[in-house]
Amino acid sequence: MAKLAQKYDPKEVEEKWYRQWMEDQRFHGDSADGGDPFCIVIPPPNVTGILHMGHALNNNIQDVLTRVARMQGKNTVWVPGTDHAGIATQNVVERALKKEGKTRDDLGREAFLERVWEWKQEYGSTISNQLKKLGASCDWDRERFTMDEGLSKAVREIFCRLYDKDMIYRGHRIINWCPRCQTALSDEESEHVEVEGALYHLKYAVKGVKRKLVVATTRPETMLGDTAVAVNPRDERYRDLVGKTVILPIVNREIPIIADDYVDPEFGTGVVKITPAHDPNDFEMGLRHDLAQINVMTDTGIMNEEAGPYEGMDRFECRTQLMEDLKAGGLVEQVEKHMHAVGHCYRCDTVVEPRLSPQWFVRMKSLARPAIEAVGDGRIKFVPERWNKTYMGWMENIRDWCISRQIWWGHRIPIFYCDDCGHEWAARTEPEK
Repeated sequence: MAKLAQKYDPKEVEEKWYRQWMEDQRFHGDSADGGDPFCIVIPPPNVTGILHMGHALNNNIQDVLTRVARMQGKNTVWVPGTDHAGIATQNVVERALKKEGKTRDDLGREAFLERVWEWKQEYGSTISNQLKKLGASCDWDRERFTMDEGLSKAVREIFCRLYDKDMIYRGHRIINWCPRCQTALSDEESEHVEVEGALYHLKYAVKGVKRKLVVATTRPETMLGDTAVAVNPRDERYRDLVGKTVILPIVNREIPIIADDYVDPEFGTGVVKITPAHDPNDFEMGLRHDLAQINVMTDTGIMNEEAGPYEGMDRFECRTQLMEDLKAGGLVEQVEKHMHAVGHCYRCDTVVEPRLSPQWFVRMKSLARPAIEAVGDGRIKFVPERWNKTYMGWMENIRDWCISRQIWWGHRIPIFYCDDCGHEWAARTEPEK
């Protein structure tokens, strides 16, 4: 009679039985099997690396739910797959190229994409094998990758449907920009980190009178793109100045003093600088008052020709030099330490630059409405309940979603243009001419 081993040996037990389950197709769901349908599509892990402990926990929960449903006689399928993770995957392949002393531009688009596909083949299969080692009861006959032909067609189909309904549009708006990755980011991809910065109080001379307005900013380099200063219309301290102009320091540009309800008279001096091309709130105010939009930086975070004497400087070098020049001119009232949340790229940790850029957006208000109603009428409940307020605050103030990225790896936007007549259209297939 065989004795039980004193220690559990997973290699002897787990590999044998998982192989048996696969051969018997224990995890394969079929519509002919009958029973109430039960399906989980795995939240696809990125092909940027391998699974970690968080994946193990998450996938274990899905496995338990799937196995319980299967034992209850439901027609059960758990669909496995991996995500192409556009920015993240391109970033890790670019880092690998950097070790070889190369950039993606050295390779060119086609050769670079070949390298990324090689990366995907290596790490995509590793992830699948890790799930099998966990004993995950996935239906491996249905394994998918988010850039498989079928899924790519689905992405293109949905884009075209939304475009035809005017739910997707190309707009010139403020977006989160990563100067290192040189791409737009969504709000979710710009991770805000509390950092100790400074609040710079700067003096702007009012034209025609012996008076200076003090504005406070955390990004003084953007003042080079100021096109107005604003006060609250009910702030009696500045009511007589509305309609006058100030002289923007360094570049000596004459800009108007405007009144807008957005300005909080209790914050700082009650005067704010308006830079429509570098701040989302300033952008909206600029639209209301028909202000010019002056972008003072390049895609790489270098000051451009609009920055006058600072052209060619890195944005943070410009900040240092600009402050020295303003101090020398007696135009700095004070500099105080200031803790504030600064956006960082979720992949390379570069400080994100809010900037005006032509990008593609999804209109979100109408999409958010049924999601708001579902929580409002109790169909969806948050536990604990206090998260209702957070959710509602986010959804009711939701902004249009930036969906375009300036990268090579991923689904390309299926928009085409006619050079002769300027016609623009979305297409499910490549145009013949």
